[in-house]
Amino acid sequence: MTDFRDPADRDTTMPRKGAARTAKLASLPLGIAGRAVGGWGKRLAGQSAEQVSATLSAKAAEQLFEVLGTLKGGAMKFGQALSVFEAAVPDDMAKPYREALTKLQAAAPPMPARQTHRVLAEQLGRTWSSRFASFDDEPSAAASIGQVHHAVWHDGREVAVKVQYPGADEALRSDLRQLQRFSRLFQAFVPGTEVKPLLAELAERMNEELDYQAEAQNQRAFAKAFDGDPGILVPRVVASAPKVVVTEWANGTPLSKVIADGDRETRNLAGRLLAEFHYSSPERVHLLHSDPHPGNFMITADDRLCVIDFGGVARLPDGIPRHLGEMTRLALDGESAGLMRLLRENRFIRTDSDLTADEVLAYLAPFTEPLAEPTFHFTRRWMQKQAGRVGDSRGNDFRVGRLLNLPPEYLMIHRVTAGSTGILCQLDAEIPARGIVERWQPGFAG
Repeated sequence: MTDFRDPADRDTTMPRKGAARTAKLASLPLGIAGRAVGGWGKRLAGQSAEQVSATLSAKAAEQLFEVLGTLKGGAMKFGQALSVFEAAVPDDMAKPYREALTKLQAAAPPMPARQTHRVLAEQLGRTWSSRFASFDDEPSAAASIGQVHHAVWHDGREVAVKVQYPGADEALRSDLRQLQRFSRLFQAFVPGTEVKPLLAELAERMNEELDYQAEAQNQRAFAKAFDGDPGILVPRVVASAPKVVVTEWANGTPLSKVIADGDRETRNLAGRLLAEFHYSSPERVHLLHSDPHPGNFMITADDRLCVIDFGGVARLPDGIPRHLGEMTRLALDGESAGLMRLLRENRFIRTDSDLTADEVLAYLAPFTEPLAEPTFHFTRRWMQKQAGRVGDSRGNDFRVGRLLNLPPEYLMIHRVTAGSTGILCQLDAEIPARGIVERWQPGFAG
């Protein structure tokens, strides 16, 4: 076990603002621009556009991971949010992004043990160690604003202890301000994904993410709702404070490993359980887990999906709005007039828009393909096709997409559904999507 208690260890509190963080983030667009200029030189020297593109992609991904990963905070959280859309990136460019962004789901430099102990004393009291039978000073995992330690509670239960990095609040604010400045450039990383509203949403959820007591309350609600569920495991909360949360420990195979080398049966199992968790939560908990990246899911030895990290949720006291299910059904059935009426009534189309019903149907219908048959095979190719279709500025779907309106109250639902779909495509899972939606999405089955 690595010993972080060496007195020579310097304090690694996150830089809270200003020069250091800004300079690192600013290096991303500058570095990418510089390599683009170099790429033109290689084209002139005889390399093909594909060779140059692959080289630039690999180096950009390497730099993206290095900067976002070491900064943690909002920069790392942004990288995690992007990682679920990796399936949309064309195959010839995807590998470096896949490797670099996947690392963001689990890796970041740790705090020294003495600094971790200081936070635990501030949050759990000076005698914090008496609450544990043992505590592993080496973190077992890293999150965007905290790290996780394995420990044994005083009653013998194995527990996970998530400790927030000192300075995470100011670092998060600083990062998100800087990233918003570069949002147009980052758009190129994932075709078909709107980066600017994604960053705006991360900024809005910032205070929720920083409050571990609020996260603990969210997790308690999910754990209660899914208690005894044969397919879903949500670890119980043992103790919490504003910057520390202690939950029961869970073992399993990370979804990132299933994506990398899981067998067909495990991929399909993970995909089915993920879809059931996503679609059933609004009805069962009146909340939607809104941080869908593979680092937050594991497959346990008894074939359950273990879900962690409840810092970000969408609050849906009435569940998923019924008209979303009705719109999905109308699009699937090709009912353009009824679809257009519902979209207008619920402000998805601006009153001054000249869009036709057929144009809107042509844009939305392909997204309902997974529901056309009893089972659907979610593949990277399908995701790439959809991203290419709506992201091609020369096509009519691109124009239609820009004229549609997404009311603010639906933004998180839309992003989480898109993110979950991205993971299904990374898993290459074949699942009974239609039956899951029929059971849990109001309005879809009639």
